[in-house]
Amino acid sequence: MPEPCDGRGYHASHGPARTALLAPPFDWRPVTRTYIPQPILDFAHARSAARSAQDWVEADRLKSQIEAGGWKVIDSGTDFRLEPAAAPLVEIDGAVRYGRSDLVPSRLGDPPTAPATVVLDGTARAGELERALVALKVTSPAGTQIVVVADAPAAERVRGLAAARGAESPGLDVEVVETSGQLLPGVAQNMGLRRARGAIVIFMDVSLEPTGDLVSPLLHALDDPGVAAVGAAGVHSGNLRRFEDAPPGDVAAITDELLAFRRTDAAERGPLDEGFRSLRHLVLWWSLVLRDAGAGERPRRALVLPNLAIRRHGPSGAPIVPSAEEQRLAKRSLYRLNDFFGARPDLGVRADISGSAAAVLPDRNTGA
Repeated sequence: MPEPCDGRGYHASHGPARTALLAPPFDWRPVTRTYIPQPILDFAHARSAARSAQDWVEADRLKSQIEAGGWKVIDSGTDFRLEPAAAPLVEIDGAVRYGRSDLVPSRLGDPPTAPATVVLDGTARAGELERALVALKVTSPAGTQIVVVADAPAAERVRGLAAARGAESPGLDVEVVETSGQLLPGVAQNMGLRRARGAIVIFMDVSLEPTGDLVSPLLHALDDPGVAAVGAAGVHSGNLRRFEDAPPGDVAAITDELLAFRRTDAAERGPLDEGFRSLRHLVLWWSLVLRDAGAGERPRRALVLPNLAIRRHGPSGAPIVPSAEEQRLAKRSLYRLNDFFGARPDLGVRADISGSAAAVLPDRNTGA
């Protein structure tokens, strides 16, 4: 197990990296001090300064840079420790486990060979994942690809279930991307996206159970080149800083329950931002990225479709109250979203008095 860094860039030592020989009567074997790369150390010190200044957006951005470099930072008051993150790629008994999305072989540059790819989070509770997977295999059009991103125990369950159900749905393809541990939402979604073969990609939460063909209405809606994102639920916002649930129709952004988009758009505009700690805010951000047509251009649309063939399964028993840490991370993710799009009211879509949606258009004179 690697020794933690003390916040000054070295493991178990305050001096530079070196190989030390211990004097007798101690063990003569060399002890290697792992050196932290200077850019990672610079990011960590800059992040510490940002945290002291309560600049949480900048602190989160720097943390993403540290994690992208294969390290993780552990805060202790105003100090920090740096440790190597999980191995980016591990091969065990012929199975490859990924810890970084950019190491997953990508198909995004290849022509589509399936009508759609559905990406599922395999870290969900076993019953939820199996229910969603079985329903998709029974209801989806032939040729639909399903990609499950899962850690080792869940990956084995998925493979067994896919094999058992294969005879019932021979036209469907289930692929498992195995991870070396639990990952941030953006990392897992990027892994699934890189393996997609479908003309459209569907991020689906496993709390949904398709009761009929879910894929075809999404495909049909995305036939319109003016539509960038489609889903089962969405939000209105006039300023992209505060959001409220929206009825079916035009929305500012699609929520994480179900989101469909073109694979070609993902290839051009991706990858997803792996700095978000909240899946909800990550998907809102991605919806806005997909809609954005550039400065001075009318944004493309995001649509919530009514009457999709799905059954929603909420948590059993008492409602789950987010922990203080979950609430803190969600707030940080909202700040991150605001940092990207808080100055883009042209992407806003709000509900007018009649309850229908209206785009927020810039004033011709002020541009605001």
